[in-house]
Amino acid sequence: MKTLKQAKIGDTVKVVRLHGEGAVKRRIMDMGLTRGTEVQIRKVAPLGDPIEVTVRGYELSLRKADAEMIEVE
Repeated sequence: MKTLKQAKIGDTVKVVRLHGEGAVKRRIMDMGLTRGTEVQIRKVAPLGDPIEVTVRGYELSLRKADAEMIEVE
């Protein structure tokens, strides 16, 4: 299982599954990260948090903890 946190800068990955539950999972889905969505890794902050991605045509910053809940291929 590879997570969004493990993806490298410049990679384009596809969301396979969202882990987590309740409000956290709902928030991630509300940001446009749903199954089958393509995500491009744009930047990673110097200490690794946050991660900037492009999803559905807009830039989004995610915390490492949230990125670990997103399984990708």
